Amino acid sequence: MESIFSKIVAGEIPAHKVAETLEYLAFLDINPLTEGHLLVIPKKEVDYLFDLDSETYVGLMMFAQIVAVGLKKAMPCERIGLTVIGLEVPHAHIHLIPMNTMDDMNFSRPKLKLTEERLTEIAEAIREHL
Repeated sequence: MESIFSKIVAGEIPAHKVAETLEYLAFLDINPLTEGHLLVIPKKEVDYLFDLDSETYVGLMMFAQIVAVGLKKAMPCERIGLTVIGLEVPHAHIHLIPMNTMDDMNFSRPKLKLTEERLTEIAEAIREHL
């Protein structure tokens, strides 16, 4: 079954994309923990991160590193946290989260509700720093 992320890759569902190659995509999480919270995915639909072939896995991490550098410049913070969490979308993905405290990575706290205008501003700011 096609995941929501595959539908984003195919352009069937809109997303605030910040970086894209032939094999990978980074876009804003619409229910972020902090402003700038990104999802980084392989375009290849594989459910579990550690089921990716080695080349795709390493490429995904390298792509995430490039995106994280731009994200940190666009969204000043102490660090960019990286986590692999969640079972709700059957498509391998990495969360990149601007953080100033450990609590910024706490998925049990309420998510931010950002306007479309603010999401667009954040995406543009990140793209400017890539």
